[in-house]
Amino acid sequence: MREIGIFSGGAHPQLAEEVCAHLDLSLYPATISRFSNDCLQVQLNANCRESDIFLIQPLVPPVQEHLMELLLMLDAARGASAARITAVMPHYAYARSDKKDAPRIAIGGRLVADLLATAGANRVLTMTLHAPQVHGFFSVPVDHLNALGVLAEHFRDRDLRNTVVVSPDLGNAKSATQFARLLRVPVAAGSKQRLSDDRVVIDTIVGEVDGKDVIVMDDEIANGGTILALLGRLRERRVGRVAICCTHGLFTGPAIARLREQPDIAEIVTTNTVPLAAEKRLPNLHVLSIAPLLAEAIRRIHNGASVSSLFVSGA
Repeated sequence: MREIGIFSGGAHPQLAEEVCAHLDLSLYPATISRFSNDCLQVQLNANCRESDIFLIQPLVPPVQEHLMELLLMLDAARGASAARITAVMPHYAYARSDKKDAPRIAIGGRLVADLLATAGANRVLTMTLHAPQVHGFFSVPVDHLNALGVLAEHFRDRDLRNTVVVSPDLGNAKSATQFARLLRVPVAAGSKQRLSDDRVVIDTIVGEVDGKDVIVMDDEIANGGTILALLGRLRERRVGRVAICCTHGLFTGPAIARLREQPDIAEIVTTNTVPLAAEKRLPNLHVLSIAPLLAEAIRRIHNGASVSSLFVSGA
């Protein structure tokens, strides 16, 4: 069987180390340097010839920097005669650019998918794309995981008899329904209209939430505008305990300050698909690890086993 090799870019080396620990492997070394003209240079400091290579690099701020690192790593692995190269992107930031919703704009999600394949990616492993159709942008096989099982496990030992899962918008309602099914609770959804990157309006909530404890479930939290708008509607319905959960806890711009000012948020639960700086770790914030899930997916890809059964079963 081909040897397996795992490299990390500079975006989230801690996650890569944790994945390797679960696989009982050492993380292969790589050097990322910068020339005097500001161009990046990547060198993979381990033999890749005829190996099954996995490059772990979520696209997190600075996104363009980390994307270029990943493209160079893919090219280096291809030039080093790797047998197969998998780009492991727990967070694919350009998934939000998935359609032409204004004149003369680029569809970044598709463009970056093309760049990854051109650079040398034979396969992509990612998690919770912002829009399902982004999966189809790639011309190489994609294993699209979700963290619903990891998030649900955090709540399973609670008394949830008076709890409802709430999706901030109808677009996320399918994932919220799957999450609610894992917890065996009902689901509701907000009717959201996005006015700009940081301004949203939620007109109403579809579903019974009056007097209920709620778990707000979204794919990601960026600047927190959607959460604030939804909280306003939930307060009108006099809900009880409020928990917030998401896969990608980006917490950009004013998000942390906004969330800190909401006394009725009992807890915020996210995963480590993206690194989280110390100053963003609120006292009521819980960060769950998706490293075991990624490690098992990598193991199955390497061994030619089913990956779909891993997340269909809610693992």
